[in-house]
Amino acid sequence: MSTPAYLPALGRLLIALIFVMSGLSKIAAPANTMAYIQSAGAPFAPAAFAIAVLVELGGGLALLLGFQTRLAATMLAIFTLAAAVLFHNNMADQNQMIHFLKNIAITGGLLQVVAFGAGAFSLDNRRKSVPVPA
Repeated sequence: MSTPAYLPALGRLLIALIFVMSGLSKIAAPANTMAYIQSAGAPFAPAAFAIAVLVELGGGLALLLGFQTRLAATMLAIFTLAAAVLFHNNMADQNQMIHFLKNIAITGGLLQVVAFGAGAFSLDNRRKSVPVPA
């Protein structure tokens, strides 16, 4: 029994969506985002904001397109795990615990992408199949 070729692309789309949307929302409200970063006690809010936008939007789009997929998924996994620890660490608050576990689950999905790659419908796969001129 084989896995349909489109499933990895669908999985990448579903995981990437949260990062792309989050990156765009940060760009739309930079002051609010930096205030939230500061309220969590993270240092250098403007730098953290820039890193978050770059990782979420850049990594999310790379994941979506299947470009440098394993690298993008690795960076997003590290970012998501860090966000869980820094921003969702109040386990006495059920909402924060759910956000923490959501981030852990997303990290697990991203590690699956790291382990198994982008799949057939990806720029990574397309580059492999293009013949190199002699």
